[in-house]
Amino acid sequence: MWSLAFRRDRPPEIAEVAALRSALRSGAPVVSTGLVLQELLQGIRGPKQRDVLIERFRPLPMVTPTRQDHIDAAGFKRDCQRRGVQLGTVDALLVSLCLRRNLLLLTTGGDFVLASSVLPTLRLWKDQPGTG
Repeated sequence: MWSLAFRRDRPPEIAEVAALRSALRSGAPVVSTGLVLQELLQGIRGPKQRDVLIERFRPLPMVTPTRQDHIDAAGFKRDCQRRGVQLGTVDALLVSLCLRRNLLLLTTGGDFVLASSVLPTLRLWKDQPGTG
């Protein structure tokens, strides 16, 4: 999601990017985690882009995984695998962060939609009334 919103050219006009921008502009609570920031930083091309990205993330509260988040993530990944749903390690940890903190996940990732069929308490932005 973040990588789409921060594209250098023109971000795609999709509902999720619009929702993120609206939340950021309105001051609605938006949080992220170090894993997301790290993945974004790994994909940039130069120091100027790095500095801009770090500055854009500076005001966001960062959710830090606990030991229990990692333990739960391993269980979520196993639960999904048993049901034929592939969930990557990082994605499983993001699921864990959201579930333990009752956070709404804004994503365009189809893996999370599949995971939510196994983990019905995972709240995805598309699940919200009036959001699509």
